Amino acid sequence: MRYNIPMPLTVRFPSWLRPEIIPGLPFRWYGLMYIFAFVTAFLLYRRQLKERRFPMTGDELYSLFTWGILGLLVGARVFSAVVYETTAFYLTRPWLIFWPFRDGVFVGLQGMSFHGGALGGLLAVTLFAKAKRFSFREIGDMFAAAIPLGFTFGRLGNFVNGELYGRVTTGPLGMLFPYARPIPATEGWVMEAAEAAGVFIAGGMVNLPRHPSQLYQAVLEGLVLWAVIWFFRNRKPFSGFLVGLYFIGYGVLRFFVEYFREPDMGADGLRRFVVELGAGGLHRVPEYVRPLLSFSMGQVLSFLMIVFGVVWLIVASRMPDREPVRMYPEGGPSVDDAKGGDRQRPAGGKGRARDGRRGLKKTR
Repeated sequence: MRYNIPMPLTVRFPSWLRPEIIPGLPFRWYGLMYIFAFVTAFLLYRRQLKERRFPMTGDELYSLFTWGILGLLVGARVFSAVVYETTAFYLTRPWLIFWPFRDGVFVGLQGMSFHGGALGGLLAVTLFAKAKRFSFREIGDMFAAAIPLGFTFGRLGNFVNGELYGRVTTGPLGMLFPYARPIPATEGWVMEAAEAAGVFIAGGMVNLPRHPSQLYQAVLEGLVLWAVIWFFRNRKPFSGFLVGLYFIGYGVLRFFVEYFREPDMGADGLRRFVVELGAGGLHRVPEYVRPLLSFSMGQVLSFLMIVFGVVWLIVASRMPDREPVRMYPEGGPSVDDAKGGDRQRPAGGKGRARDGRRGLKKTR
């Protein structure tokens, strides 16, 4: 038996929020948020194409997003199943990675890794650029300016699901998540945390307030990062700059927010960090204590994103045709041309420079 009565000091998770849009039907807010994310990124990307008169047809735009979305979904799901799964469940049953049913019940694709999605999407866009002879630096920069705002909806979906909540906190931002892992009230620090948060304990287990880290990520890795990159979209010093800025920006912000997220749990139910420097026995310290020199898998992967972003900026800044094309001349194919007809060469002019499509020359 366990229950806890929240006092006025504790913010409760909105009782009217449910994972299902319509109870009893397999339509969830999380899936709808993914649709909102893709549509938002698509609209922002198309706006940039029109602003710059970029030589990409409507058919090519839809193909690009199809490649990107498939790469993102495959990478995110495989990465989650292989890297974050603490048991050998998927290693012994790999066919279940993309199977949305469990015991005859529709559960969707549970578990998506952003880092895996970024890797899969990056690979897919790179292959698309090579196959269609586009400059990866140009189409990658436009993706970097479009993705963060769409990412915001993904984290809002996590919040509605009541998942990926943060670690225990006694601060004013703490929130009681209904599906959070209960904690035994037998430990002294639990009693202290409950008293500090204004939670009355009755029973052997208690649900303590946690950081709404999904909202932290939606604001920082979504809105803030998008605003910064969107500002630089027409001010970038060289082609490919926004790609590096995105990887560095997301890596830094995610690394920071990971300090507020619930650490990964091992198969034994104990907290696990990938790197622990001078902090042995972390599972025995209060769960609202987050050692500064203990790093989660998310932080390790975010650090690798930062390293990749820095290396990419150095490489891209020294590549040939590094000058960004801010505005393409009129006369190229329209992005609204859904039929994807033959491309037109623009009228000649002064100052010839590289095109978004490799091997062609255009006036900047």
